Amino acid sequence: MKIAIINGPNLNLLGKREPGIYGSQTFEDYFNLLKQAYPDIIFTYYQSNVEGELINKIQDYSLNNEGIILNPGGYTHTSVAIGDCIAAISVPVIEVHISNVHAREDFRKISHVSAKSKGSIIGLGLKGYDLAVQFLLSYNK
Repeated sequence: MKIAIINGPNLNLLGKREPGIYGSQTFEDYFNLLKQAYPDIIFTYYQSNVEGELINKIQDYSLNNEGIILNPGGYTHTSVAIGDCIAAISVPVIEVHISNVHAREDFRKISHVSAKSKGSIIGLGLKGYDLAVQFLLSYNK
């Protein structure tokens, strides 16, 4: 099975950025643990701070992966284009957010991604990515 993980803006700063909200582990360290936990899965990882690059990767990865795990970061609340991209592909997309966006500022309660995604995992820290993998494994049986 092939699963792509795509992270949006500022997620390259995990481990340094607001550790009280996002924790102190880098995503690269977590990604290595995830690959060790699921040795039979071929993972691809991409991060960008640029909306159009994220859309290009979602489209590209939809062609050769059985699932996409997407944390669109701040674009969750602003990008109709990312939502439209998800709606246009047939590969299941699981939206993941490390923090509980519903317990934060009001603008973070709006998502242009959730309704287009197969499901959302919110507020469970980096564990959300692991849970998304587990769902995709069961979904694609």
